[in-house]
Amino acid sequence: MKLIVGLGNPGAKYASNRHNIGFMALDRIAEDHGFGPWRARFQGLATEGRIGDSRATLLKPQTFMNLSGQAVGEAMRYLKLTPADVIVLHDELDLAPGKCRVKQGGGHAGHNGLRSIHQHIGAEYDRVRLGIGHPGHKDKVAPYVLSDFAKADQDWLDDLMRGISDGAAALAAGDGGRFQNAVAARVSPARNSGTEAPAARQAPAPKAAPAPAPEPQHPGSLADRLRALTDRFK
Repeated sequence: MKLIVGLGNPGAKYASNRHNIGFMALDRIAEDHGFGPWRARFQGLATEGRIGDSRATLLKPQTFMNLSGQAVGEAMRYLKLTPADVIVLHDELDLAPGKCRVKQGGGHAGHNGLRSIHQHIGAEYDRVRLGIGHPGHKDKVAPYVLSDFAKADQDWLDDLMRGISDGAAALAAGDGGRFQNAVAARVSPARNSGTEAPAARQAPAPKAAPAPAPEPQHPGSLADRLRALTDRFK
């Protein structure tokens, strides 16, 4: 059993915020993998189902971001899981938009949701860092993460959500590399123009060197030369 947590803030006001990309990812996984309806549990919204060969509980804490650890800790204890069974999907300022990285353990890097989870279950859980880019200055961070994704973001955002869903079975199975490959295949697919490269132009074949003119035959003996001279005047 895996507890897969998406971070965000509850309510329609925040639904399209950059800070809610974790909620968005869980919604896509639940829809694509046939999970049941969301129910109020563990101070959040939860649903259970299977992702590939793994059983999983998906959890969207409804405590607001700064208190996310309360919901995660309650769910983990109820399900008799360890921090190693917990995977948290969250927004990441230090990654370019659309980038995705899996991380095991480590610090919270100032993310309020992760800070709260650290306080309740420790640091030894897995994270999926979902890049949203940085506004450029720390004073702009709060309004940036609490504002909606722009229309220009929708294409890469949809590709990212598709990739997360594609790779969800690998993520639940603990194969972070295969999960990231699935995401990359959606976000950065191999480019193919559909046309073959032009054939290499062949250099013209070099012209054959003219055959050397045959050397004149010079009869060797005096008698031969006289005979040849006589033949010319016949």
